Amino acid sequence: MAEIRLLRHATLLVDVGETTLLVDPMLSAPGDIPPIPNSPNDRENPLVPMPDVGLEYDAVLVTHRHRDHFDDAAADRLAADDPILCQPAEAEAFRGDGFEDVRPVEEALDYAGVDITRTPARHGHGELAEQMGPVSGFVLEGEKRLYLAGDTVWYDAVPETLDRHDPDAVVVNAGAAQFVEGEPITMDADDVRRVREYVDDGVPVVADHMEAINHCLLTREELLAAVDGVEIPEDGETVAV
Repeated sequence: MAEIRLLRHATLLVDVGETTLLVDPMLSAPGDIPPIPNSPNDRENPLVPMPDVGLEYDAVLVTHRHRDHFDDAAADRLAADDPILCQPAEAEAFRGDGFEDVRPVEEALDYAGVDITRTPARHGHGELAEQMGPVSGFVLEGEKRLYLAGDTVWYDAVPETLDRHDPDAVVVNAGAAQFVEGEPITMDADDVRRVREYVDDGVPVVADHMEAINHCLLTREELLAAVDGVEIPEDGETVAV
């Protein structure tokens, strides 16, 4: 049994067996984060509040340190001794924030019975993807195997990861996040459709990363209309695997 609870944007509580991971905590109150620069609008972030749920977890998993995945509020609110699981390039930044138990995932590690494997991700297309810096996805394996794709578009590493790990569920960061110039830097509806068509019908594809940050332009309603068979939870909603 595994459960994926969307709190807001890409912030999840993921239960794998007896272990709960808090993923990509963005804990700021609405309007506390300035608009993403060079975006099609100037709305202040986050656009919506966190649902009223308790944050009970065993460790924190961060795909990358962009402010919509790890913000100042998270740095202030999380305990110094919380285990932080992250990509190696950002381990020192977490230690600089005062976290005492930082565990970079070079390739894979075991945390409390959950096998955690870091997977490739590409945060956009072409030169813009390089400018966005390193990002990662993760596969979590316990009683079930979950693929958290992270901030990536559809490219060759995504189907390769699906083939290699054969997950029981896939979480994709949708929203078609975009700047004024260039292509989306997270999955748009076409990318989500490619994931949905690539995996077996019985494998849930869960889309998050929508309607909370000003440059995420694809809405839940638009994605639901464009792609059949994708699960799009509301904030606070849980998807069971």
